[in-house]
Amino acid sequence: MTELIYQQHRIGTSFGVSYALKIKKMKNLIIPIFALTLLTACKKNPEKPVPNVIDSMAQAKEKNLENTKQQKKTDEAAVKKANDEILQALKGKDYKTFASLIHPEKGISFSMYGFVDPKEDRHFSKEDFEKFQPTKTLFTWGAQDGSGDPYKATINDYFTKWVFSKDFTASQYSLNKFQGGGNSLNNLKEIYPGKDFTENYIKGTEKNSEMDWKTIRFVFEEFQGKQYLIAVVNDQWTI
Repeated sequence: MTELIYQQHRIGTSFGVSYALKIKKMKNLIIPIFALTLLTACKKNPEKPVPNVIDSMAQAKEKNLENTKQQKKTDEAAVKKANDEILQALKGKDYKTFASLIHPEKGISFSMYGFVDPKEDRHFSKEDFEKFQPTKTLFTWGAQDGSGDPYKATINDYFTKWVFSKDFTASQYSLNKFQGGGNSLNNLKEIYPGKDFTENYIKGTEKNSEMDWKTIRFVFEEFQGKQYLIAVVNDQWTI
């Protein structure tokens, strides 16, 4: 009985070794055949070039830059147009047109000086501005430089006596660049990062050592393909 088991074991072992050798030979045969197939395929299609991924990426990047540059030109023209419309509306006291340029969702904020304080500055939704503009309702717009007293006025009075205290239609225009600057902190770019803004600057007079300069800045944001006003920031020399 023991001898029989032993013989069966030897037969099984021999069969296993033989089977393993056959598998190994088949693998050694398959690899050359696969390589030969690839080589033959390449020879049959020598005219088919390998796509140049690097060139394609470079072309796509260049095209994106061109599109961005063209879009920026379009935006600059739209912002300049909106800026001029606002100035003309303020000069003519056409507050209906002014209201039409207020951002429909974000509304508009007003800063008396170059330092923008979202917690203290007066803010209106577009609807509230249209509601209160014709009324005699008094609003606190901020604290006056020097005295620190609150500046209270109706919307119309604030516009005529503060926002458009000079004829800014004759001012020097700039886009995303400050022209006027005094001794107060200007944090517009920090409060409105990445937003386009315009500056309409009136230079000071020699009589007052050019310290009586004034400027008005408009901050814009695009909405549904149109530039809308989200902030009006006045600035001047402060004590």
